[in-house]
Amino acid sequence: FYLFEGEMPQLPRIAMEVWDMPPQEWPEAAVEPFAGVTDDPVAWAKKCINDYGAEMIALQLVSTDPNGLNRGADEAVEVVKKVADAINVPLIVWGCGNEEKDTEVLRKVSEVCQGRNLIIGPVVEGDHKRIGASAIGYHHTVISSTPMDINLAKQLTILLGNLGVPDEQIIVDPTTSGIG
Repeated sequence: FYLFEGEMPQLPRIAMEVWDMPPQEWPEAAVEPFAGVTDDPVAWAKKCINDYGAEMIALQLVSTDPNGLNRGADEAVEVVKKVADAINVPLIVWGCGNEEKDTEVLRKVSEVCQGRNLIIGPVVEGDHKRIGASAIGYHHTVISSTPMDINLAKQLTILLGNLGVPDEQIIVDPTTSGIG
């Protein structure tokens, strides 16, 4: 945020996290501000916006994890659609972190939510072609996610660009704090 280095035309936005299922292992202090809404992602998202001023919602599709509830893509899509219809701020849709499951779920989310300009991720090297292509075809932004290595982040961005994802539709998540 050193503005003496240049202009910052796109100021940071604050996103709040909402899960597609009630958190099971959160400490009471983390759950308390959301008491009564954690079983309803729409109500949870609205509370984040209305009560806490969230400028974006990051919908975590935790329930799709094959090592957890393993909910299907159709169930995830229904939750995403309900949240997207209920809010008026940008929506980030974040998969469970299982490459195979995320590919299935995020491609279906992209298709069903065509034209809503969702921000979908994580997109990793192993699934960048399938998720990237669906983002192009259905007009969404992608979050490229790599381990804490700037060279891997650059490589994935190049791969997405070579696929045809426009630069303005790629958000880089280096999985660490800002890299100068």
